[in-house]
Amino acid sequence: MDELPQTWDNAARENAFLQTPYLSVLEKSAPVNMQCFYISIYENGEHIGVALAQYLRVAELESFGDRDKCIKTSVRNFIFRNFASNVLFLGNNMITGQNGYTFSKPIDFKHISKILIDCSEAIIEYFKKKNIRMHIISFKDFYQHCSDELKKYDFAKMYDFNVQPNMIFELNQNWESKEDYFDSFSKKYRDQYKRSHKKFDGITVKELELEEIISNEERIYQLYHHVAVNAPFNTFFLAKNHFSTFKKQCGCKFKFFGYFLDEKLVGFHTLLLNGDILETYFLGYDDHVQKENMLYLNMLYNMTEFGIEHQFEKIIFGRTALEIKSSIGAKPVMMSGFIKHQNKLINKYIDKIFIRLEPKIEWQQRHPFK
Repeated sequence: MDELPQTWDNAARENAFLQTPYLSVLEKSAPVNMQCFYISIYENGEHIGVALAQYLRVAELESFGDRDKCIKTSVRNFIFRNFASNVLFLGNNMITGQNGYTFSKPIDFKHISKILIDCSEAIIEYFKKKNIRMHIISFKDFYQHCSDELKKYDFAKMYDFNVQPNMIFELNQNWESKEDYFDSFSKKYRDQYKRSHKKFDGITVKELELEEIISNEERIYQLYHHVAVNAPFNTFFLAKNHFSTFKKQCGCKFKFFGYFLDEKLVGFHTLLLNGDILETYFLGYDDHVQKENMLYLNMLYNMTEFGIEHQFEKIIFGRTALEIKSSIGAKPVMMSGFIKHQNKLINKYIDKIFIRLEPKIEWQQRHPFK
């Protein structure tokens, strides 16, 4: 971070995930198996853009996710440990969304595609000199129109893939309060809202400041780790000091909400204020309280109501839990990525391999409004 030019944040523009406060969070508390690369892009000496890349040592993970215990998962884990242990992401593997690069001026996709490929090749060469062979190169999270444009140029021969969609809630700008939000529901989803809030009785929600996050750090990590290890698939685990570091570096732009039952922390959710966009970040909870008190659903309602009351244009809810997120108003937005394997034989069949390894998610989209 000390080597970044003073013009970095000007080039990074409005994207909080590419500005120096957030990058400082990655530098000080990145997952232990991750190394970050910060890329400055110049045109005739003018600093016009920035990009982020992440190298992951996947084999160092304690678990790839324990939820789906089946033969397919075991095969997938074997392949990742032996044929995909060194992975380079152009983009941010820790969040959902097109947060890998930005420019301070319009740039056509022909040049964007070349820049991204050049960046990947430079980093691959950097590791080659250290006798580290990269297995997989992935360019992460592009909105569909961007993906279609990139495929016209340097990305043409690369396998593009879609996994779970990004759940995005475009907020109704006529809503000014949570009452307006509630009144927009059809009867079925008003009943769901009332039922979940009744179950939530007895739990208090409090925004935690830095000192409180630090004093609860062990418990926070315990709650986060429970959710993370029970996910269908992981490529990293956060450092224990990640949330306190985030608060320290980003201040009021990072919100940490704790959920307490009988004065004990039983859950939390986090938010990042990214211009007109509200970004949901990591959360954690006690599984028993989650089931008994519908904790996760109430967290989703609370995030939405925060977005409405503070007049954000949209909320990025990310991947996973697609159906329940659609029940509170979020809609799926398909995002694409690109992937290639450095082994030419494996890369030749990467489409067939990827389809077999990526678990297919069956879900029903809900339509909660009148």
